[in-house]
Amino acid sequence: MEDYRSKSFWLESLPQTITPNPGLSGSKKTNVVVIGGGYTGLSTGYHLKQLQPGLEVSVLESDICGYGASGRNGGFSMTLFGLTKGITKFRFNDKKAHSAQAYMEDAVDYLHDFIELNQIDCDYEKSGYLLVGTSPAQVKRIEHDFKIMEDWGLKGVEHWDRNRLKDEFNTSFYKIGWFEKRCGILNPARLAREMKRLAQEKGVVIYENSPVTDFKKLSSSKFLVKTGKGEITADYLVFATNAYSILFPQLKSIQRPVFTHIVMTEPLSDYQLDAIGWKNRAGIEDARDLIHYYRLTKDNRIVMGGGDVSLGYGSQLNRDLNEKTFSHLQNHVLEIFPQLKGIRFTHKWGGPVSVTLDMTPVIGYLGENKKAIFSMGCLGHGVSMTFTNGRAIAEMICKKETQRTQMFFMGRKIIPWPPDLISYGAAHAIRGFMKMEDAILYK
Repeated sequence: MEDYRSKSFWLESLPQTITPNPGLSGSKKTNVVVIGGGYTGLSTGYHLKQLQPGLEVSVLESDICGYGASGRNGGFSMTLFGLTKGITKFRFNDKKAHSAQAYMEDAVDYLHDFIELNQIDCDYEKSGYLLVGTSPAQVKRIEHDFKIMEDWGLKGVEHWDRNRLKDEFNTSFYKIGWFEKRCGILNPARLAREMKRLAQEKGVVIYENSPVTDFKKLSSSKFLVKTGKGEITADYLVFATNAYSILFPQLKSIQRPVFTHIVMTEPLSDYQLDAIGWKNRAGIEDARDLIHYYRLTKDNRIVMGGGDVSLGYGSQLNRDLNEKTFSHLQNHVLEIFPQLKGIRFTHKWGGPVSVTLDMTPVIGYLGENKKAIFSMGCLGHGVSMTFTNGRAIAEMICKKETQRTQMFFMGRKIIPWPPDLISYGAAHAIRGFMKMEDAILYK
């Protein structure tokens, strides 16, 4: 097992030393096997046991629960579906884009209630989400999406002008913003570990240090999943692997991993906090193509991520570190907050997020009997989405029809990524175009 604490500040700062659960060994049987011990997999297991307590549910995690994106992300619980509302509307239609917004609002609210009901200690703050524009082109993009929301009659979204932003942040860097009060920030690794605890309390069996080496369909109603030291048969198979789905040939064409990067400052002093404002502590994103996302931690560090991405070839999953991007992010902190000149950066990390070719999430099936289910393509906006996706997958397995199971992206037709060489070139071309557009229009 790798040193998981080195993978992010969130994992490093966990209050307890983690002893992994025993791995799968020998031959086992269960009703549902979930591959992946992140938010999607743990939520699926938890909600399956909530809906049908008699089901036997097993989760196979290759490292420890929360090792992947669930323990490394920026910690935003937000309503963003795909990239922008305008893109979702263009790709599908207005009605479906509106339903996606409603799905995500429910996801954010449900996670908030779940954290409060279960008294989860994950540094959760319902501080809101703020999308800001820092150039004329960004202003135009935000106004376009804000008009879409106005046409939908959405409540709880505020338009912030330049003066309102300047009062909040003691800077003229921001030109426009929209603010969603319902959103929040949290410590993602603590949430993942607490979800593991709650799933186990429900009766979910979790095997850690159990990377899946192969799976196959034994019959119309049975699957066999193998790890290095064991195997398990099940009636249902759930791939809660997101970016790590690249490791399975049957799922490879559905998505590709793209690596995002984060830096973190030392804790700000009271004087530094007063200098920059940020009194409402909202999580912030800008409106570039290659966005910057940033927020404060419980001990008042600034977490700054995005700005650029790294790409791997084929099944590469080792592109977590990018010194050029880390340097860019550190400089961007000072571009926004020149008052913090001289501040020290203490942590930097990265990890893969799942990206579909049409930049839209998907929950789908492998095979016509609909007993092998996958979920992927959250594009780095998955904290609340994956939690609700797991709930939806549990409802699908339990034959329970809800608004979630009827969403347009459930079982939708997928535009596949082409073979590795073409995908690698296409991904670089898309990234290059986005960087050029950011440099010309959105900087």
